[in-house]
Amino acid sequence: MAQPTPLLAETREKLGTRTTRRLRAAGKLPAVIYGHKEKNVSVSVPAKHFNDSLAKGAHVFELGMGSLKENVLVKDVQFDHLGKDIIHVDFARVDLNERVTVNVSIELKGTSKAEKAGGVLTQTLNEVEIECVVTEIPGEIVYDISSLELDKPIHVSDLKLQPGAVMVTDGELIVGVVRLITDEETPADEVAENEPEVIKKERAAEEAEVEKK
Repeated sequence: MAQPTPLLAETREKLGTRTTRRLRAAGKLPAVIYGHKEKNVSVSVPAKHFNDSLAKGAHVFELGMGSLKENVLVKDVQFDHLGKDIIHVDFARVDLNERVTVNVSIELKGTSKAEKAGGVLTQTLNEVEIECVVTEIPGEIVYDISSLELDKPIHVSDLKLQPGAVMVTDGELIVGVVRLITDEETPADEVAENEPEVIKKERAAEEAEVEKK
């Protein structure tokens, strides 16, 4: 059973854009703690420590605020307009024995036979939603593609979870596939095939408008 990652936190008395800018300039991230029918608490946490832990797959933290400790789950991470730097974090209080629903990233590991034969891997799904005990959230779900054949898609149902975990995402969804790309095709074309029909129709309408002009 994985233990929560310790993380120091400081309560924030002052809120607002100017204050949060000062926090970020000082290497801290503004955050909020909520849930379990207790009041919301605005805090700040060390940006580097949090970012490094998150990059290593940490989902659950033990926030230390003086003598008070809170076990929390990362519920939402907000990025800047470039999608590069984290600017705010939402933490939800959790009991270490409770089951939660979270998104976990997928890593397709290795080089497949099909790629060695000239195929190109297109990953169309980067994460799935699972349900498990909060202390058993995996950092990522790894799938070995070394034996993957050409044009044989990987489905969500092919991913293996640890005992006790349940897949929430539809098992029929395609995670990735290796295909030969012709001169007329690009990997982006393959991804477009998996787009919802409404997006395809909107794109077609936009292209038709451009042609009229």
